Amino acid sequence: MIYQVYVRSFADGNGDGIGDLLGVRSRLRYLADLGVDAIWLNPFYTSPMADFGYDVADYRDVDPIFGSLADAKALIDDAHAHDLRVIVDVVPNHTSDQHVWFQQALAAGAGSPERRRYIFREGKGAHGELPPNDWESVFGGPAWTRLPDGQWYLHLFAPEQPDLDWENPEVHAEFESILRFWLDLGVDGFRIDVSHGMVKAEGLPDVGHSDQVKMIGTQVVPFFDQDGVHEIHRAWRRLLDSYPGERIGVAEAWVPSLDRLANYVRPDELHQAFNFHFLTTPWDAARFRTVIDESLASAGAVGAPATWVLSNHDVKRHVTRYGHGELGLRRARAAALLTLGLPGSTYVYQGEELGLPEVLDLPEEYLRDPQRLRNPEDGRDGCRVPIPWADVQPHFGFSLPGIEESWLPMPASWGPLSVESQLRDPDSTLHLYREALRIRRERDSFGDAPLTWLDSPEGTLAFRRGDGLAVTVNLTGEPVELPAPGRLLLASAEPLGRDGVVRLAPDSAAWWEC
Repeated sequence: MIYQVYVRSFADGNGDGIGDLLGVRSRLRYLADLGVDAIWLNPFYTSPMADFGYDVADYRDVDPIFGSLADAKALIDDAHAHDLRVIVDVVPNHTSDQHVWFQQALAAGAGSPERRRYIFREGKGAHGELPPNDWESVFGGPAWTRLPDGQWYLHLFAPEQPDLDWENPEVHAEFESILRFWLDLGVDGFRIDVSHGMVKAEGLPDVGHSDQVKMIGTQVVPFFDQDGVHEIHRAWRRLLDSYPGERIGVAEAWVPSLDRLANYVRPDELHQAFNFHFLTTPWDAARFRTVIDESLASAGAVGAPATWVLSNHDVKRHVTRYGHGELGLRRARAAALLTLGLPGSTYVYQGEELGLPEVLDLPEEYLRDPQRLRNPEDGRDGCRVPIPWADVQPHFGFSLPGIEESWLPMPASWGPLSVESQLRDPDSTLHLYREALRIRRERDSFGDAPLTWLDSPEGTLAFRRGDGLAVTVNLTGEPVELPAPGRLLLASAEPLGRDGVVRLAPDSAAWWEC
């Protein structure tokens, strides 16, 4: 299981109200006790923070907000001492507009070698006053910004994030050097941001209509999931394989189908790819069964493990997506056992193991996510609120005593959700995750054992893993009876059993030894 650490919101080690690498180091024992195999760290590189670190100004250094390069090395070494592997983000589709390359491009002018590192074009219209094509930014508005000299540059995200031109060999060489830098420092792999975006369709053709963000991950667009990205990933796989130990690459790829996703994890490409099709599946038994079958089939066809993810730093937390309050938490606990019971690798977003909901009422003055420019209801601040560690207000142990504010305020009601509170409660969501990961680690049925579906009532799922484990999930709002699969190991809500029949609670899941 890989645990996603959003560094800014995980733990504040220096008392400025912002999470940092020292804070992550201080909580490694917690992660080891939870049962984590690896941690994935969101970007901590030097950045103006226009997009909270995904606008990188220096890929070989640490932003002072998060610490120093020495802190990064110490964190990697400490994690390894706790038997935790370390995966770091790499952002190859774009840089910050403050990156030295882009500053050189601005100074050098049209047609220069410096500009050929990025995607600069002349505009359309009588005087070049119109963008080169109709592409739209993921964050809203045109994907092009015009410079005073008349040229336009492409930015599929914020204007502060100019897209690199991967047709340029210099870009390839630079990122090979960047990957080597971090591999030499000891990291165990990379999560590749926008791994589907580096190559654009030849000629940069128009899409043909607006509201293009809704097409991403569902339809073919000329700026994402072009076949040329796979040559880049093959080169990176060769680089990873040249290092001792198992160094892995993980694709963040929003693609139209699971078959297209499987292309990223072919034997000579990356090792894993996030399964966003599973993440976006609504709370429905038939829909989950379909996406599980398709995920296992497409990944299996290329000899790769399936991956499962319920939340991350870019989407609303699934406690809230599945339904507010107790309903959402009940479903989230059941989804945890469903997900952790599936064959393959699971990614857990920090705070998921605490059952944290999305914070929907953050004060306006704190909301700085550039994605909100597209849609005020679509901001990502609410899933990035810091983790509550202790019962004490105002920041529940996230920062040092005496610090009044964290970078995003934490709800006053979060005391019972804190790590400290949940460690005292044997029925807490934290204990559910810890016990699930312990069982998963100790039982062979959770290894490569295949999944076999079992008959079960409508609105439920039941499957066997190998010869020793069964999983049942009731996705309805009513109790459901079915034959007891075996001896109960773990449940998100205790089922009732009598005379060989078990009564599953609404929106619950259970693991059985059989």
